[in-house]
Amino acid sequence: MVKAAFAKTSPIAFMRGLTFPGGQQPVIRGQGIYLRYPRIADYPIWSKLRGDSRDFLTPWEPVWADDELTRGAFRRRIKRYQKETRQDSAYVFFVLRESDDALLGGCTLSNVRRGVTQCCTLGYWIGAQFARQGYMTGAVKALVPFIFKTLGLHRIEAACLTDNDASKNLLARTGFHQEGLARRYLLINGVWADHLLFALLKEDAQLG
Repeated sequence: MVKAAFAKTSPIAFMRGLTFPGGQQPVIRGQGIYLRYPRIADYPIWSKLRGDSRDFLTPWEPVWADDELTRGAFRRRIKRYQKETRQDSAYVFFVLRESDDALLGGCTLSNVRRGVTQCCTLGYWIGAQFARQGYMTGAVKALVPFIFKTLGLHRIEAACLTDNDASKNLLARTGFHQEGLARRYLLINGVWADHLLFALLKEDAQLG
């Protein structure tokens, strides 16, 4: 069972972007994992996991900046996350293992659109040593009711490279439907790459 716990806040307040790291923070719990906002204190474990996983992640991500893993870049990253959350434009979570609080990876809800759209884009990454063990599937399953019930959105979109079988299988397992192909959609590892487009609607989800 997935549970979302909140420290002294309400869903309405959260939807207005009034919660941010260092203040009132949601904790989303799933099967053997939990998700929370990144913190400045996470820098050592984040930089080690990302650094150790660089070869594994490089084919699936934009080109890393020269200072990608520095403390200063991480601090700027956290400040950007805080701003985006306050603006209700994006929500970033780290995924941690419940048994030992090990950092496993991260999930991002970006490009939040309100009005008549009520949609966001889901992205995710996982450390090399934790891949293909079901952790990210659990994280996405935990996020789905949070997105639809707490954020009040109607549609979740996701995209993956056409040869990323692991990501395609993850999205299928978590209820997403493939909707099409976007040619030269994103600049990944220095190349404009075709992506498969997926979506999950609120009425498709098993929210309990």
